[in-house]
Amino acid sequence: MRRTNDLGKDSMLPLIIRLAVPAMLAQLVNVLYSIIDRMYIGNIPVVGDVALAGVGVCGPIVTLFTSFATLVGVGGSILMAMKMGQKKNREAEDILSTSTSMLIILSVVLTIVFLMMKKYLLIWFGASPETFPYANTYLTIYTLGTVFAMMALGLNYFISCQGFASVAMFSVFIGAVSNIILDGVFIFGFGMGIGGAAIATVISQMFSFLWIIAFLTGKRVTIGIHRHKINKDVSKKIISLGLPPFLILATDSIILILMNVVLQKFGGQKQGDLLISCNAIVQSFMLLISGPMIGLTGGTQAVISYNFGAENKGRVKEAAKYVMILSVGYAVIMFILSRIVPQYFVMVFTDNLETISMSVWGIKAYTLGIIPMGVQYAAVDGTTALGKTKQALSLSIFRKMVFIASLIFLPTLFMAQTTFYAETIADTFCGIITGTIYYFTLKKYMTKGLANRF
Repeated sequence: MRRTNDLGKDSMLPLIIRLAVPAMLAQLVNVLYSIIDRMYIGNIPVVGDVALAGVGVCGPIVTLFTSFATLVGVGGSILMAMKMGQKKNREAEDILSTSTSMLIILSVVLTIVFLMMKKYLLIWFGASPETFPYANTYLTIYTLGTVFAMMALGLNYFISCQGFASVAMFSVFIGAVSNIILDGVFIFGFGMGIGGAAIATVISQMFSFLWIIAFLTGKRVTIGIHRHKINKDVSKKIISLGLPPFLILATDSIILILMNVVLQKFGGQKQGDLLISCNAIVQSFMLLISGPMIGLTGGTQAVISYNFGAENKGRVKEAAKYVMILSVGYAVIMFILSRIVPQYFVMVFTDNLETISMSVWGIKAYTLGIIPMGVQYAAVDGTTALGKTKQALSLSIFRKMVFIASLIFLPTLFMAQTTFYAETIADTFCGIITGTIYYFTLKKYMTKGLANRF
């Protein structure tokens, strides 16, 4: 049976595009989970703005959940792609089996831990007395469905890395379309408010999970789920490779949590909840940028990893070049749109004039550095695909440190809303540094054959 895409032989630019476009669309559709939720919630009569602030507090915590799925999904799929490139399909099957078991265990543990700690987490992370009931309702229901979110996101990487990019996209599409329909039914049709939004999300993630399991246990895939066991040595390698993208997402969540705390503290009783509501809208717009960009750079990692495993250095270099060009090109397009359309985007969340004005300003401030951010994403994911995880992690952590320093420094010296410039400072400064380091790393790697160390 021939895969949809041959990672080792197909012409590189068309191959990158065939893998990138479905992955980008899948991520774009995936971000609709949170965007659609926020759109519906923001338009709940009377309490919409307060409920939106409550979901804004939950958003980073939910992302922290899913970062654990990325730990296993990205790490396992990169390792599996390398083994497939080396024609070691038996070892590749062990990797998928181990990854599946790891995802199940993580889902159970995280569900228990977050249910026990959710009250304290919400208070620590920016919920006010007014927004706490809404945040608590949403997070409780979402946490109970953690297993579906974790399994769907984590296992979908193993469909993409086998060349079935369009199938991986459809996996996300099923959930997103279900969520769009069910949100309206549960929130307004059944009058369940913010709880209805959470229920709709959980059910939608369950649909995606069932589709993915059916596909990976079927006959179309080269490497499928046929047994469940954990190989300790394999799990260590998966964690090693998955740690950089996991920490990128986890620290992103922590930073957004810290941002909500800063906005609440420096905004005070008068502006705290307003700024968190605006931040929820700003982060929704950023998802339209970062989501597809993650799809592009993450969805094409398998090409770099596969050819690195096959010791095909020319194709590795070619793939890295095209991914960088496409990532920066997408960032340029979104930068232009961020100057033109933010007011129209904001108005689908709220009709409150003060919230609209502050959110439009926030989007423009937050997106000033997204072009160098395109370099950062391609460089970090490319470095990870080469197996150089410590360097990828260092580059990512450095950006977070710059962001946090800016996050603390700006509102201390100026006003609370200048916090939105922290992203621009981190993206611009670190994008330039990361891109330069990646260039020399790739050049050095072209003289070595290091794939066999995995």
